[in-house]
Amino acid sequence: MDQAYLPTPDRTVRWNLRQLYWDVFWFGILAGTTLAFLSVYAARLGASSLQIGLLSAGPAVVSLLFTLPAGRWLEDKPLIRSAYFSAFAQRAGYLVLVPIPWLFIQPQLQVWVIIVVTLVMSLAGTLLAISFNAVYAEVVPVEWRGRVVGIRNALVAVSVTLTTLLSGFLLDRVPFPLNYQLVFLLGAIGALLSSVHLSRIRHPHPGAAQAGLPSSLSRAYWWDWLQQRGRKKAAEPGQRKPLLRMDLVTSPFGLFMAACLAFYTFQYFSIPIFPLYYVNVLHMTDGQISLGGAILHSSMLVGSLFTNRMSVWLGHRKLMLLGVVLFGQYTLFLGLARDATLYYVACLLGGAIFAFLNGGLVNRLMERVPADDRPAHMALHNLALNLGILAGSLLGPLFGEWIGLRDVLYVSTGLRLLAAVLLWRWG
Repeated sequence: MDQAYLPTPDRTVRWNLRQLYWDVFWFGILAGTTLAFLSVYAARLGASSLQIGLLSAGPAVVSLLFTLPAGRWLEDKPLIRSAYFSAFAQRAGYLVLVPIPWLFIQPQLQVWVIIVVTLVMSLAGTLLAISFNAVYAEVVPVEWRGRVVGIRNALVAVSVTLTTLLSGFLLDRVPFPLNYQLVFLLGAIGALLSSVHLSRIRHPHPGAAQAGLPSSLSRAYWWDWLQQRGRKKAAEPGQRKPLLRMDLVTSPFGLFMAACLAFYTFQYFSIPIFPLYYVNVLHMTDGQISLGGAILHSSMLVGSLFTNRMSVWLGHRKLMLLGVVLFGQYTLFLGLARDATLYYVACLLGGAIFAFLNGGLVNRLMERVPADDRPAHMALHNLALNLGILAGSLLGPLFGEWIGLRDVLYVSTGLRLLAAVLLWRWG
């Protein structure tokens, strides 16, 4: 459906879309600060490739342990409330990162404390990942999803670009480690403000309870919910849904998740290598790294402007496949780089490609998930995501120790093309 012919959304939908736009804008500040430079900070502290891999692999292990129980637990819970409570719980952890250089002087001890903090944060992050995807599918009408993804990509690109440049300015001009502490503080502020807007999302169905913060804290609401829960258990003694829905695993959706698992594994195969490659091989400054990030997200902004039009023209599946096929260019150009020049080229091309890939993959996932069984399907997707993060984050550093950082990037390029083949077959 062309965006010129989209039906006018009602008042509640318009309100929810504004909250989703502000949510992702403030999240972009987190992404352009803490998320962009935490692993770089660890690399400058002397972290090994395995330790940097653990920044991704550790939370993935936690999520794997809790994804299926969390998906089952969410099946009869208010998803909107679950999303923003878990968001507050998880993102408050970013505040803990700020004083770490003051509390722990030894660099290696700082690295391990950062790993532990990210591990603890991932407990609530597991609930957030499942519940937010389900909330997004519930509050955004099907015909609006292509446009909403494009706008959200554009907004996050703007905020990430600006804060990445600001981070580079601070990192190059403020003494270490105060420079990183200021960057982490900005990220924590963005994370908490993002959670505030999640708390303001309302239930889209007329007559349903609003999802605003005051009602969620009311004693009457939770008392009613506990009574209903007790009656449900009494009516169905001994009936427990299985943690892993084998009917989903053996269905076409299960094959789609297998392809997603391969994609996420091959994506994260090289991610722990990047900060070490920037610092130890290309010898880039924080300012050069931040400039590349700004170029990437500026390019992502431009690509986001065309995401909805591309979705209408190609469909979500073909747009996803186009993004995945081109996704390997980043690691290819980075492997060929001898200074920051090709890094900038990779960022310029990669931003637009990622905008198409992200828009196509998210909307294709929403197409494949039935409206009446979202938590179980999203839990299976979260399982595939975290298995991929875990496998890729551990295998990449191991290959890096074995064949070298540059060669890992070439291997990653080929693996990303293989993921495109699998998503073409099963996606």
